[in-house]
Amino acid sequence: MCPVQLDAPRIRLSLLLLGVILFALPLPQSHALVFKIATVSPDGAMWMTKMREGATEIARRTEGRVTFKFYPGGIMGNDQSVLRKMRIGQLQGGAFPAGSLAKVYPDLQIYSLPFLFSTQSEVDSVRARMDDRLMQGLEQHGLVGFGFAGGGFAYIMSTAPQKSIQEFRKHKVWVPVGDTISRAAIQAAGASPIPLSLSDVLTGLQTGMIDTVATSPVAAIAFQWHTKVTFLTDAPISYIYALLAIDRKAFNKISPADQRIVHQVMTRVYREIDRQNRMDNEKARQALRRQGVTFVKPSTASLAEWKAVAAKAIDRLSRQGEFTPAMLNAVRGYLRR
Repeated sequence: MCPVQLDAPRIRLSLLLLGVILFALPLPQSHALVFKIATVSPDGAMWMTKMREGATEIARRTEGRVTFKFYPGGIMGNDQSVLRKMRIGQLQGGAFPAGSLAKVYPDLQIYSLPFLFSTQSEVDSVRARMDDRLMQGLEQHGLVGFGFAGGGFAYIMSTAPQKSIQEFRKHKVWVPVGDTISRAAIQAAGASPIPLSLSDVLTGLQTGMIDTVATSPVAAIAFQWHTKVTFLTDAPISYIYALLAIDRKAFNKISPADQRIVHQVMTRVYREIDRQNRMDNEKARQALRRQGVTFVKPSTASLAEWKAVAAKAIDRLSRQGEFTPAMLNAVRGYLRR
């Protein structure tokens, strides 16, 4: 058998033609990744509008590689249901009150400790030093966050005036499901907390299952709870804040460049929500007055009693490991400066 003779010029021509053909073929396009995000926040609320605007910008800047689909109004269930759906990949994220993520990362709820802050300036001082640390801790626990949106201070709102712990004990007090800090504080005051998800609070007020909530003015109006309460105890109980959290594994599926875009846009969005909420809360306070809600001021002695009870509850929770003592000491240290 004669050996095959290789024609070098012909081989070079064939390789050249093959290269031309391959170059002309369209390159495979990466599939767009859709982040499915759920929240109990009502559609049409300011923070939903801001998140949608951010999502539109992200889709444009990533040329459609990263898009968001939102499920507002609790249609995917309460916060714990959303977390379960994130674990199985049905959802990639959610917008949560910080306390709802306590089981994932306990220290995330540190700002909401009862009577920890007295003024917004104290909040600002601590957050300027602690927010980044908490975001890093959250990522170490499997979730990616983009900063906090403060919801303002929570106040006791009820169907009857409550100027003292003694009056508070007589009432049926709502506590968010899974919020161990609020539960412990209410129990320390001698009341019996009734756990309900956010979506069930209005029904609870309507049926008399609960008659007392602790929430911010803007949240009371957004969720229509203000239509069922007639008194507000005018002393800040705790600081409310929320965040957008995306499963870290899902987030890592997009390119580093697209991750930077999402971080940049959503961090800015949450700063905008944070600023807007401050203004909206003051307007909401005035709106509650116009709606006939009576503001009652506790006495100095009653307020001191509240704070003493809260401090004991906080120390007990710290010993039980509900959050790390180091984180509590850091916050208290900044407050003393």
